[in-house]
Amino acid sequence: MRPFALNYARPAQQLEVSVPYAYDSRLQMNVLPDGRLAAHDYAVLRELGATTSTAGSKTHFDD
Repeated sequence: MRPFALNYARPAQQLEVSVPYAYDSRLQMNVLPDGRLAAHDYAVLRELGATTSTAGSKTHFDD
């Protein structure tokens, strides 16, 4: 017997998004191409809503 929900379930659509920042492992922060912290750029925060990364869960085992 197949559960009812599986008749309508679809895989989540993967969206291609490019972010204007990259993770700097030395600073442990997201930085813009010019070296400024991404969290200090209000235009980036307005556009993307956050500057989060997965770095914390890669470096801390208790996350």
